[in-house]
Amino acid sequence: MDLIQIIALGIIQGLTEFLPVSSSAHLVLISIVMGWEDQGLFMDVAAHAGSLIAVMGYFRKELRDMIRAVLNPNAPENQETLHLISAIVVATIPIIVAGLLMADFIEQYLRSAHVIAFTTILFALALAYADKAGKELHDEYKLCWKGVLFIGFAQIFALIPGTSRSGVTMTAGLIMGLSKVAAARFSFLLSMPTILAAILYKSMQLASSQVDMDIAAALGVFVLSGVVAYLCIEAFVRLVNIVGMMPFVIYRLILGVLLFAFI
Repeated sequence: MDLIQIIALGIIQGLTEFLPVSSSAHLVLISIVMGWEDQGLFMDVAAHAGSLIAVMGYFRKELRDMIRAVLNPNAPENQETLHLISAIVVATIPIIVAGLLMADFIEQYLRSAHVIAFTTILFALALAYADKAGKELHDEYKLCWKGVLFIGFAQIFALIPGTSRSGVTMTAGLIMGLSKVAAARFSFLLSMPTILAAILYKSMQLASSQVDMDIAAALGVFVLSGVVAYLCIEAFVRLVNIVGMMPFVIYRLILGVLLFAFI
């Protein structure tokens, strides 16, 4: 893997893991344009590990609060945090189960440029609807169990390439009454166990495969994706109330059209 591909992979992973756009759509498009081969499992693990460290670093205060709440669950001031922990756990279960059951089917039948182009456009329209219809009633600490389950089952769609995990969870969060900032924050918090599960799954695949491991390239992807992801999360949380979701909807629509044009 050359330097340009390392930089492109790190930046694309860092940006698209948390923005409501599709990482797979970007990787497919740039691979078509540049003539690159798939980056492989080892680079996938490195890129996702960088994203995970970034989101954990950004939410370090919330993670400390969660640890304190677990250690002292009876304290009244910890009840909202315990509810948030429970919401993250419950909302993660559907995608873990679906991922284990459907991984082979998705890999065989859905990992195509046409599917990615279609879902990029389809879920752009879903995000546009949520952006307009969302009531923005409360934050992530007051998310009801109906909302938790809705977001959790909606996250299953993220297994389909082109959907965008952050995009579909923000869409579901807005529909269930979260504010734009809360929908983004819950999506980012929800990414931690999901990304960790993806890393573990791909690491097990990697352990049973015979692939060359370019440590230097993987380290570059890890660092770059982590730095870009952290800056991306910080900027998005600060700006989402100002810019809303429509710029990302328009971007996704253009991206989907470009994919159909190239494939």
